[in-house]
Amino acid sequence: MVSASEAFAAVSALARRETGMIYDEGKEYLVEARLQPLANKAGCSFADYVTKILADPVERAKAMDALTINETSWFRDNAPYQAFTDVMLPDLIQARSATRRIRVWSAASSSGQEAYSIAMLLDQHLPPGWTSEIVASDYSPTMLDRVRAGRYTQVEMNRGLPATLLVKYFSRVGIEWEVAPHLRDMVTVRSQNLTAPFLGLGTFDLILLRNVLIYFEKDVRHDILRRMLPMLNPGGYFLIGSSETTLDSPPALAAAWQREQIGRVQVHRVAPAFADRPTAPIAASLTGA
Repeated sequence: MVSASEAFAAVSALARRETGMIYDEGKEYLVEARLQPLANKAGCSFADYVTKILADPVERAKAMDALTINETSWFRDNAPYQAFTDVMLPDLIQARSATRRIRVWSAASSSGQEAYSIAMLLDQHLPPGWTSEIVASDYSPTMLDRVRAGRYTQVEMNRGLPATLLVKYFSRVGIEWEVAPHLRDMVTVRSQNLTAPFLGLGTFDLILLRNVLIYFEKDVRHDILRRMLPMLNPGGYFLIGSSETTLDSPPALAAAWQREQIGRVQVHRVAPAFADRPTAPIAASLTGA
């Protein structure tokens, strides 16, 4: 039978390999709290359950799903959404006047509050005749199911959603609140591991990857930031968390991301020197290939 320390080390290594996420020493309590319910359901101890997930791919997928960080709220931190409404969206409307279409990627959407927050703003501020698509992606199948359903508890609704928007965009279904159908139609749900290639997603005018990079090792962070470059349309915006930065990246990668200040929010855009370069040369210059 494996010891508690061996069990944690095995789960930590597995999570790093499967998702790129880091569970360092000191997070034993968090790992056990998230996996113990699955162990109970499987009828075994925590240590035995760790042995089980190492051998059983179905159970392993459930465990990795449970270990995914899913902290979110409506209009989280607010300032980025204000900057989007006041500056980014008007700029994009002017720049996309030929296509009259805006595409947004909520790249770690959790249960969908970020994607639907943006949907509400687009619904209010896009001119008539414009269309939009918000791609909400996540590693967790459980979270993606929640985005599709668009249903939230009263406790979740109380986390940042103004009462005026609750009345305008949600209806009561039993003990939950359901987002309006036309907002759900704006959101496309995609399964995406951020450490895997970004295939078939297209390109975007706004990419939100906020408060996610902090959970990855430095090399994984840099790889994600590198692969985000060709995902952004010319003149588009890339938002990361206020405690996250591109400045600790290798010089070529740091230079590829141009930082701009909009009020209290720092946004990133592809630097002009990189804007017209094909994807392969950009990747080669950043990796030293």
